[in-house]
Parts: sequence; C-alpha cells; structure tokens
Amino acid sequence: MRSWLRVLFADRPAWMNLLMVFCAYMTFVYVPWDLFMKPVAADEEVWFGVMLHGWGAKLGEPFHWAVYAAGAYGFRYMKSWMWPWAAVYTLQIAVGMLVWTWLYGPGGFGGLLVAGLAFLAFGALARALWQAQPLFQGGGQPLCDRYGGWAVVTGASAGVGEEFARALAREGFACALSARRTERLEALAKELESTYQVETRVIPADLSDPVGVEQLAAAVADLDVGILVNNAGFGHAGRFSKLDADRLRDMIQVNCAAPVVLTSRLLPALRERGRGAIVFTGSVAGRIPLPLHGVYSATKAFDLLFGEALAVELADDGIDVLVLEPGPTATEFQQVAGEVAHSGAPPADVVAAALEALGRRPTLIPGLKNSIRGILGPRLLPRSLLAHAARDVVAKQIPEGMD
Repeated sequence: MRSWLRVLFADRPAWMNLLMVFCAYMTFVYVPWDLFMKPVAADEEVWFGVMLHGWGAKLGEPFHWAVYAAGAYGFRYMKSWMWPWAAVYTLQIAVGMLVWTWLYGPGGFGGLLVAGLAFLAFGALARALWQAQPLFQGGGQPLCDRYGGWAVVTGASAGVGEEFARALAREGFACALSARRTERLEALAKELESTYQVETRVIPADLSDPVGVEQLAAAVADLDVGILVNNAGFGHAGRFSKLDADRLRDMIQVNCAAPVVLTSRLLPALRERGRGAIVFTGSVAGRIPLPLHGVYSATKAFDLLFGEALAVELADDGIDVLVLEPGPTATEFQQVAGEVAHSGAPPADVVAAALEALGRRPTLIPGLKNSIRGILGPRLLPRSLLAHAARDVVAKQIPEGMD
C-alpha cells in the first residue's frame, strides 16, 4: 500500500496532489451524493458566479461531475490537455467569486474583502496551473535526455514497430531495428539515418525460434540500451479447432516467450545504468476472453499482467514500464492474422499516445471507445456476457468457413 501511494503521488508538486485528491473526492463522493441524495428543493449550484436553484441546480450537477472527473483523471495521468484548461477553469472560479459577491454577497467592506481574498487565492492557483505547462507536457525533459542511449525495437519492419522506430529516432535515439524482413529494415534504417541523423543497427531475427531471441540479445549486448520496445507479435484468427497448432505455438513464442527472454537479457544493464524504459505492445484483446481469437487474446493477457508486475518491481530502479494496448490498428496485423480487412487507428497516433504515457502510467489503451471496451466492460459486466458479445464482433472479421 505504501509503495502504491508513493507511486500515485510521485512526479507532482504537493499542491497539485491536493487538487487531484479534491477532484477525486468530488467525483466519487460529494457530487454523486449531491445529485442523487440531496432533495431538489434544497439543491444549489454556482456557475460563473450565478446561483442556480432546484431543478436548474440538479441539471447542472452532471456537468460539474464531468469537470471534476476530468480533473481527477487529468492530474492522475498528467494529461497534456490539462494545460491550459485547468488554469482557465480555475480562473473562471476566481472571477465567479467576484460575480457572486456582487450579485448575492453581504456587501460592505467585509464582503468585498472576502471576495477579494478569494479572487486572489484562486487567481494564484490559476497562475500556478498555467506555469505548470512543462509538467503536463512530459516534465519538460525530452525522452532522449530522460532515458538516453539506444532504442531496441522488435517487429520494426512494419506497422506500430516501424512507427516506434521513426518516433524514437525523431527524439534523438539511435535505433537497433529487428524483424525477419531484412530489406525493409535496411530501408527504414537508411530513412532514419538520413532524416534524423541517428545511428542505426539492423538485426534480422526470427523470434519464433528461441535461438533468434538469443541472437538478438547478443547483437545488442555492446550497446547502451535506454529503451526496449517489445513490439513483435502476430495473431491467428478463427475457430480454435480449425487453426494450425504449429502456428499457434509460434505465436505464443513470439508474443510471450520472446519478450520475457529479451527483457531478462537486457534488464541487468538497464538496472546498472539506473534509468531506462521497457514497452510491451499488448492489445485491448488481452482484457477480455476473445472467442475466435482465443490464443491471441490469452497471449496479450500474459503481456499485460507481466508488464504490470514488472512495473512495480522496477519502480525503484529508475526504469519505466508501459504496456500499450491498442485496439484495431491500420497495419498488416489483420492480413497476417487471417482477418477480413476492417478500419483501424493510424499506427503513428498509437505510438504518439504511448510515448506521451511512458513514465506516467503502467498501461495505456489509446482511444475512448477502446478504453470503454477494455476497462469499463470487464468491471461492469460478467465475463461470460463479454465473451459472447466479443464472439459476435470477431465473427464479422473472420473469413467464411473459419468461424
């Protein structure tokens, strides 16, 4: 419990932690009580200094709840959109204090003094939130300065892995690129060197073979690795009884065993240098049972639980761990998995969200729809119901004859 609280309140000034706790209290305690328990006749709400009564107040409370919920979430994960909106909303409260005093206050010197002090207090808070922009923008420290060294990216020949390589090279990291397709890796390496003037190393490796994992680990042993991106992975869709067992075994090796072994091999050096990051590309599919994609969703559940556990183990070693859990993404995954083509998020957007979250949280599901499906669904609905609902969705993405 103590270590969880230490992580929860880390990387934020004390006054901002107080704001986060206050927003959480308002979100989970006070506003729900105000909305559902307080009689309509006794209800009062203030917006922009104007007092609302009765049903006017009651109808305004969901908006207040949304503001406090956004504040609790934004402070918890130091979301970039908190700047400038947290400061703007707080300044609105400061001005509202003056408006409320003018409309409803007792008047006289005492009333003006109280209003003035409240305005100055909330104005100072708004100013502090405005000046906190670097904290909401990743602490003001570039990724390369935070972690340094080389970035090792598996599955770098296409899709999310390719975009990770581009994004990290843009940040100034030298990149060790690994996948099976040598030609694509060499083309990407040339692009990164010419566009971003970074050093690269191409390491062809087949991670479905345990020997390939060891070869990759040996090929980067001489590098000062700052970030490891365990991105390589694939799916194999269809009714389990119709799938090839050898390919399923290879999938478990690539999706589960390879990141475990590679992380184990590189971790001692990361701990010795006292800083670094490890990223696992999981999937929102790892949050729920996924009929017709059962083994794949199980491998991603493995990645999720392994990454979350590792994040706690390494919290005191200066090593950040992130499990990225995207939903459908516009990559080769669908074709390789044997799915019917369907829409997906741009991989560059997925990677941008991941790098923004790195160091701030242990897991990330990009996209509101994916978050609702992956977080709220399992918490609110029976897993048996989710499994049947998921089957209906996946069945539409499976070729005829494989469902």
